[in-house]
Amino acid sequence: MFKMAKCKQFAYCIVLFLYMIGSSMAAHTTPDDDVLEWVKKDNRRFLHADIRVGDLNSTIKFYTESLGMKLLSQKDFPEQKYSKAIVGFGLQDTHFVLELTYIYGVDKYDIGTGFGHFGIATQDIYTVVENIRAKGGVITREPGPIAEGGSTIFAFVQDPNGYSFELLQRPPTPEPLCQILLNVLDLDRAIDFYEKALGMNLLQKYDNPQEQFSMAMVGYGSNLTQTTVLELRYNYNVTEYTKGDGYAQVAIGTDDVYKSAAAVKLVTKELGGQIILPPVSIPTTNTKITSFVDPDGWKTDLVDNEDYLKQLQKKE
Repeated sequence: MFKMAKCKQFAYCIVLFLYMIGSSMAAHTTPDDDVLEWVKKDNRRFLHADIRVGDLNSTIKFYTESLGMKLLSQKDFPEQKYSKAIVGFGLQDTHFVLELTYIYGVDKYDIGTGFGHFGIATQDIYTVVENIRAKGGVITREPGPIAEGGSTIFAFVQDPNGYSFELLQRPPTPEPLCQILLNVLDLDRAIDFYEKALGMNLLQKYDNPQEQFSMAMVGYGSNLTQTTVLELRYNYNVTEYTKGDGYAQVAIGTDDVYKSAAAVKLVTKELGGQIILPPVSIPTTNTKITSFVDPDGWKTDLVDNEDYLKQLQKKE
């Protein structure tokens, strides 16, 4: 009888929790047209991308000593059996950063075929590549133009976990960690989704029949070289990708997670995708968040801007 009572109490708590979420969303309901217009005016930026790594210390060493990032924070959670570190080119309250998670006992992850790479802008690509080479790093493409006579100089390197980084020769930029490449199965659908659901701008789009792919850059702002962007790539005749278990998600700031979730839910009805976490305040951090997957299954967290900054201030 005692066990049955506990089960009933637990079930009641779950129902109450779901009711509270539903009631909270209803209280923040906005007409469809209004919420899609609001998304375009929302205060948004890329906060961080989350990846899992098999050796936290060697990863931190590579990112700081070879790529030039700074270790912004590091914490161990022995009871939960994982450790976490934040690395980037500037403070979290103003820059896009990487969140590295090491789970005890897991020394390797499958990155999959869907995730492409991160992009880093640098003023001296040749010096960076030589520094990486001198420290034993893996260079998968030597620095050079994208094509004969081309003006864009780039290279590719690989971190100790197998994640790929594209290095781009560019003038000074406020966001050196500047790109995330995700492969998609329908480029126009992906562009449409990120424009409507997340209020991003299409900054560049081009087709490369010779190399059998099409590409689009979407993000916030109007200057491709001054902001972080999602690089959406469609490869001709590819009908399936594997997600693996390495790359987790990207987090984007918003002034209202409830309106943001309403917009995403509306767009998923038209283009696909799904809300996987309705707006909720995470008790351990007092941070409001909502999560969804896009039509290709890529996960995004939308995080309340004010709560995010408060949480950062507590860590200082």
